[in-house]
Amino acid sequence: MSFLSQNTPKTKGNKREELKKQYKDVEDGSDVGSDDDTRGKRRKKEKEILQESEQVEMKKLENLLFGSLYSPVTFGKGDGEEEEEDGSALFHVDRSAVRQPLDYEDDDNEQLSDEENAQAEGIRKGEAAWEDEEEKQMNINIASVNRLRKLRKEENEGLISGSEYIARLRAHHAKLNPGTDWARPDSQVIDGESSDDGNQDGGVDDVLRTNEDLVVKSGAKLCAGLLEYSKLVDANAADPSNGPINSVHFHQNAQLLLTAGLDRRLRFFQIDGKRNTKIQSIFLEDCPIRKAAFLPNGSQVIVSGRRKFFYSFDLEKATFDKIGPLVGREERSLEYFEVSQDSNTIAFVGNEGYILLVSTKTKELIGTLKMNGSVRSLAFSDDGKQLLSSGGDGQVYVWDLRTMKCLYKGVDEGSTCGTSLCSSLNGALFASGTDRGIVNIYKKSEFVGGKRKPIKTVDNLTSKIDFMKFNHDAQILAIVSTMNKNSVKLVHVPSLTVFSNWPPPNSTMHYPRCLDFSPGSGFMAMGNAAGKVLLYKLHHYQNA
Repeated sequence: MSFLSQNTPKTKGNKREELKKQYKDVEDGSDVGSDDDTRGKRRKKEKEILQESEQVEMKKLENLLFGSLYSPVTFGKGDGEEEEEDGSALFHVDRSAVRQPLDYEDDDNEQLSDEENAQAEGIRKGEAAWEDEEEKQMNINIASVNRLRKLRKEENEGLISGSEYIARLRAHHAKLNPGTDWARPDSQVIDGESSDDGNQDGGVDDVLRTNEDLVVKSGAKLCAGLLEYSKLVDANAADPSNGPINSVHFHQNAQLLLTAGLDRRLRFFQIDGKRNTKIQSIFLEDCPIRKAAFLPNGSQVIVSGRRKFFYSFDLEKATFDKIGPLVGREERSLEYFEVSQDSNTIAFVGNEGYILLVSTKTKELIGTLKMNGSVRSLAFSDDGKQLLSSGGDGQVYVWDLRTMKCLYKGVDEGSTCGTSLCSSLNGALFASGTDRGIVNIYKKSEFVGGKRKPIKTVDNLTSKIDFMKFNHDAQILAIVSTMNKNSVKLVHVPSLTVFSNWPPPNSTMHYPRCLDFSPGSGFMAMGNAAGKVLLYKLHHYQNA
């Protein structure tokens, strides 16, 4: 056979025959290299099995040391069981947060002695887990060390025991670092408080027996010294006056403010501190307005000038009524008046010491009162049951309007002519101003009782006092003099001192003419001779 014939390609049929022959030889063991092949395959298979087992062992070891890195932890299956294919074993619930005590733990707790239980209970309540007996036997001299002298209860106290020293240190720490009430356990009692049920019930009964406010603001008392305020947009910025402002007055709803002056216009503004929108303006052709005021019930506005008559404006009907001259009287001017707190009576300043009392319902004269000197100022008190008056004789008169008689007459200290009067809403205080710029503040009960000494004399102004006003809670007294620029003082009544930052520095108020507080004292409006109504916000008062 030639070399070419030996290397000729084999056909597919020849290949099949050779494979069959080899397979048959392997089965019969006739193939010479069959043993070597089987041993190699066996070694290879054993090696693969060994590697797989090593990998399984490594995974188990890693899971023990580092957790389940390759598969989540499952419960209730054997090592050889396969995981469910629905994915339910991929997640588990950790119930350690709501772990229930095991049975053997309950048994151990039951076996604890009573003494051990008491000790454990004491530790839970915050008692000391360990105490040093030697500390109780020590004596400390708290008088010899400067920083310990504050622990003394008596001036000559020196040595104290160790336990007493610890107790005083803890009390001093609690005094310097008081905890919040809501964070205190019920078992703790501080400063004599008691958590007994009887005391708690008594406290509830005390609350239910009174009609006072259940919540009292901590800032109810106005602080002396500096008054916190802010300047707002002028109250009449939408329509300034062409003449001096003689009257400003807030309605009882605290949103409506009237302004009036010699330009014969009565204006109404809605006060919000930002825009102060004008609501209405009314022109009175025959009456330059000297004074205008709401009735306390808010139903009418009384307007007067240097005329024999006055006007009544009905706010509900929006109609003006012209009243006067009064029957039996010859007064040529009814420019000064005051309205009672019960909205029933108007008191006009008359001639020759007469005070004219007019009913707000019928607008007719219902009585007169007579002073020894001329009448210059009036002020109602006790919800309209009493009337105060002063004038040219330097005395203050207290009138009972139910009997139309003078209850008391006393000299206003240092006064030769009274020019202004005002009374607090509760009637406990009243102030009297004079033509020399002196203001005396009295307690009415003491004045009527014969004590003529004022509780305070304010002499910060040097010109005639033309206007005064208490705010609603009588913590502020405003004093106005129209003779000089910036002649306005605000008195802190509880301390009887003048606010040092009023009038505002570096600002001009021109010549002040009138002033009024809103019903809640949140706003203060002041009219001046330039036709402007300055508006201020008093930060201490939350309500307008």
